[in-house]
Amino acid sequence: MDKYKKIILSNKAPIIKIALPGAKTATALLIFKTGSRYESKNNNGISHFLEHLFFKGTTKYPNTLALASELDSLGCEFNAFTSKEYTGYWIKAAENKLGQALEILGEMILHSKMEEAEIQREKGVIIEELNMYEENPMMHIEDVLEACIYGDTPAGWETVGTKENIKRFTRQDFISYLEAQYGARSACLILAGGVKDKDINKAKAIFSALKPNKWQAQPKTKVQQIKPRVKTSFKDIDQANLSLAVRTFALDHAEEFNVKLLSIILGGAMSSRLFINLRERNGLAYYVKTDTEFYSDSGYLTTQAGVPTEKTQQAVEIIINEYRRLTVEPVPLAELNRAKDLLRGRLLLQMEATDNVANWYARQSILRRQIMTPAEFMKKIAAITPASLQKTAKKIFVDSGLNLAVIGRIKDGDFNQVLKF
Repeated sequence: MDKYKKIILSNKAPIIKIALPGAKTATALLIFKTGSRYESKNNNGISHFLEHLFFKGTTKYPNTLALASELDSLGCEFNAFTSKEYTGYWIKAAENKLGQALEILGEMILHSKMEEAEIQREKGVIIEELNMYEENPMMHIEDVLEACIYGDTPAGWETVGTKENIKRFTRQDFISYLEAQYGARSACLILAGGVKDKDINKAKAIFSALKPNKWQAQPKTKVQQIKPRVKTSFKDIDQANLSLAVRTFALDHAEEFNVKLLSIILGGAMSSRLFINLRERNGLAYYVKTDTEFYSDSGYLTTQAGVPTEKTQQAVEIIINEYRRLTVEPVPLAELNRAKDLLRGRLLLQMEATDNVANWYARQSILRRQIMTPAEFMKKIAAITPASLQKTAKKIFVDSGLNLAVIGRIKDGDFNQVLKF
C-alpha cells in the first residue's frame, strides 16, 4: 500500500494505481476537487444534490433500478460522498469484476441523463435527508460547530444546503455546475487492490473522455476571532449535545500531526483522558470523542459529547481543564507511545480494505501538495516528542480560538464564565 504509480491520461487527468498483491477485491474511486466550499450562497447544496443525480439513470441504464440492478449483479459495494472540498464516487468489487465496475462508473459520470422528472423527485429525498440530520443531534452538532467557527461563509454552510435552494434548483443549474467543476482538470481516478494491466487500459479508454473544464477554485476563508464564541441550537430534548473546539492549522502545516496525536490523547480511545474523566470518573456522558478536521486553509480540534442538560457547564469545564493540562504538563512518554501505537494499529487495520486504501490516496491526491503514503504518515507520527506536543498545545489552546456549539435546552449566555483558559 506504500507503493503507487501515477499515470497521466491524454486529457491530463491522473490515475493513481495502488496494486495490492493477493487482494481479492479492487476499488475504483473517481474523485473531483469540488464540494460545498466551492459554492455561493445561491447554489449552496448543489454539489451534494448533483452527487445524487448520477445514480438516477444514464443513456445505457435509463433509471435508478436499471443502474442499481447492474451494480448489484456484480456483487459489489458502491456509493458516493460529498464533503466541503471534494466529491467522490466509488465501486468496490471482486478483482475480476473491476473492468465492469469501471464501465458502469464511466457511464454514470459521462452519460448521466439528469432528467427533469428525476430532479423534481429527488428534491423531496434530499429535504428528508436534511430533516434527518437536523433531527439527530449527534449528526447535526458538527454543522452547528462549523457555523460557529466559520460564520456565514462557504466553510460555515451545511454541505446538504438549504431547503430554499434545494427547492429552487433547475436542471440548467446542475448542467452549468457540472460543466464547470467536473472534468479532467479537477478529476483523479484511484484504482486500489487487485488491479491488472487490462484494468488500467480500460480506465484509460473510458476516462480519457473527461473534457477539460473551467474549474472555479474555492474562495479562501478569512474569519477573524479575538474571543471565545458560542452557538446554540435550541431543541427540546433531555440531553445537551456539545462540541468544544479550538482553531488549529491547515492541511500540510508542520504541526498538523501533533494536533492529530493530541486528539488521540484527549478523546481518541477508551483509555483517553476525556473518556476516563467525563465518562468513567464523573458519569456525565455515554459517548465522548475528540477529533480533528483539516481543510486546505484552516483546521480545528474538537471534543464532542452528550451530557445531561443541567451538567453542560460542568462538562465544558472538564474538557477545558484537560485542554489546559496539555499546555502545562508534558505528556508522559508511556502515554505518548500508547497513542502512537493506537494510531499505527488502526491505520494497519484500515489499510486491509481496498476501499479504505483508495480513499486514503484519493484525499491525498486532492488535498495535499504531494501524496503522503501511510508509511510516511507514520514516520511523521513517530518523530513527535512530548516537548513538541506541549509546544503545539500552547499555540492552540487559547481563549481566542475557543468555539462551543450546543444542541439542547441551552442559551448562549450560559457559558460566559466557563469558556476560558
